[in-house]
Formats: sequence, C-alpha cells, structure tokens
Amino acid sequence: MHLDLLAILTAFGLIFLAELPDKTMFASLAMGTRMRPLYVWFGTSSAFIVHVAIAVGAGSLIGLLPDWIVKLVSASLFALGAFLLLRGSGGDDDDETEVKTVTGFWPVYSTAFMAVFISEWGDLTQITTANLAASNGTWSTAIGSAAALMSVSALALLAGKFIAKRVPLKTVQRIGGLCMLGLAVWTVVEIFTG
Repeated sequence: MHLDLLAILTAFGLIFLAELPDKTMFASLAMGTRMRPLYVWFGTSSAFIVHVAIAVGAGSLIGLLPDWIVKLVSASLFALGAFLLLRGSGGDDDDETEVKTVTGFWPVYSTAFMAVFISEWGDLTQITTANLAASNGTWSTAIGSAAALMSVSALALLAGKFIAKRVPLKTVQRIGGLCMLGLAVWTVVEIFTG
C-alpha cells in the first residue's frame, strides 16, 4: 500500500469544501441539536466510510481505462462539480430534514447512518471521490475523502450554529467551485502535455 500525501491533502481539501454547504452538514447539525452528538458522529462517519469505499471502488475501475480517457472523464467530472457548486443550491436547506428526538446509542446511530447513507447516493462528494481515486490512488483518496467527510460532520456537530451565522456558505461553495474548475482545466492541459 503506497500513500501519497499530496493526494490525501487534495482529496481532503476538495471534499471538505464540497461538503461544507451540503445538506448533510445541515442534517448533522439538526440531529446534533436533538440527539447525542457523539452518537450522531459515529453514525454519519460509518455511512461516509461506506460511501467512500463504494466511490473508491468505482474510481479504481475507471482507472483501468487508457490514461487520456481517464483524464477526459476526470476533467468532465471536475467541470460538472464546479458548475454545480458555482450555480449554488438556491437557498438554505436548514429545514430540509425533520428529526425526532431519539435517545440511546443504537437508535441515534442508525438514524444518523441511514440519513447520511440514503442522502449521499450520487452526491457531488461521492462523484469527486471516485474521480480522484481514478487518477490519484485509491488508499490516499479514501483516507483524504473519509477524513474530510468525518471532519465536516464533526464541525457541524461542534460548531454548526457558529458557522451558519458567521460564514456565508455561498462563499464556501464558490471557493470549492473555483478549485474544481481549476482542476478541470489542469486535467485538460495534462491530456495534451502528456
């Protein structure tokens, strides 16, 4: 197993920025106000790890294609991610998820796990993780992506109210979108420069 620190940091940075304005952050925040935050974090983290494993597996299969095709697919996916982030979500998703008061480890864990597991299918971060795994290595991408997703969930649980009041999520979306746009351009340039 070979780990690439740059690939880990790239995956962490992109996924972290993409996940901050996502509905999952708001779901974690909402669940954390009604349930024990540590139990919520275990549930959301477990769901994220499953999704990262699925995305990395898909990315590994993509990585078997010729290099120029992988780079073209990667550039397209980065461009799509940039478009989705830069066009914005069209509003706040604060009230999107209704959460009942739940107590006990297993009920909280399973509620948090299912909320994230169901909502993350085909999500931008899952697509980005598959894309990064195709070109940057599976273990490095998996570690960076999982750490970013788990960090966003922890951040939402610990300081979610502060972030929502003080940092405009549109700004975070724009920064993430510009980073992805830059990666799309860079990947296209790599196709022609070898």
